[in-house]
Amino acid sequence: MKFGTVGTGWITESFIEAARLSKQLQLVGVYSRTADKAKELANTYNAPYYFTDLEEMAKSEEIQAVYIASPNSLHFQQAITFLKNNKHVICEKPIFSNPGELEEAYRTAEENGVYLFEAIRNIHTPNFQILKENLYKAGKLRSTILPYVQYSSRYDLFLQGEEPNIFSAAYSGGALVDLGVYPLYLAVGLFGEPKKVTYFPVILRSGVDGGGTLVLEYDGFVSTILCSKISHSIIPCEIHGEKGSFVLEDAAPISEIQFVDSHTKESEILSVEQEEQNMVYECINIAGIIETDNVNEYEKLKNWSKIVLRITEEVRKQNNIVFAVEK
Repeated sequence: MKFGTVGTGWITESFIEAARLSKQLQLVGVYSRTADKAKELANTYNAPYYFTDLEEMAKSEEIQAVYIASPNSLHFQQAITFLKNNKHVICEKPIFSNPGELEEAYRTAEENGVYLFEAIRNIHTPNFQILKENLYKAGKLRSTILPYVQYSSRYDLFLQGEEPNIFSAAYSGGALVDLGVYPLYLAVGLFGEPKKVTYFPVILRSGVDGGGTLVLEYDGFVSTILCSKISHSIIPCEIHGEKGSFVLEDAAPISEIQFVDSHTKESEILSVEQEEQNMVYECINIAGIIETDNVNEYEKLKNWSKIVLRITEEVRKQNNIVFAVEK
């Protein structure tokens, strides 16, 4: 399937490399607002076309799908442009700013006979599936700790008085929507939609969260998610049950899974070795859904995206975190 890209950052280059490894997606075009950047990226990855006009790219008959990795607040309008031109859209997380945008985009995709996906790498990996299939070993779940706490170099710029996109309400930024979505997707994919959600953020001068603690309440247990872009942690993720606990090296890409029996204290490694370029799995799965018209798998992913975006919107409202697109 021939695809194009919107965005010229490192995440775009990672997706291009993953697409190449998947052998199911072929890069044919790139977009940037500046011709020099577009041409440079196209030349680097042997793409025959480059664009500085989004509408022109959307109308191109050479492109069947597009990967969007622009600043968060731009995702929605860009996705709509491509969906209306009968292009499948793979949009980097967080897919949109709020559920209203998501619902409108899904309607547009359906009206034009194309698919819309959120690019979230951890739920497509083999180890996520292994964890999901072996979750029963823990018995009755009692608690989880799911951190994604990673200091951002862009916070240094913020401290110097600048306002990088990821720390800006103008660009729908913040730690929860940028990093917290990884453990949040993990929780939703494993445990479903929680009964109640509460967020305790560290609010920055820009009005968004630099970090925080998200509490998801389920029947009989609580899942605690820690996220931050202004500090760093090396603690693993843990899922605790009455019969045993899972220890995950990280929430994304779930590179190692260890199960520890509560009674014998014996442990076993359940994970398998994965591709270092772990975005390859989302490329394979997404291309497969499109090619085989796998409606059941698509609806599952749609539902997870809806739940995650409902949660992030609800807890933002709890803490008066308002994005510019919502004013």
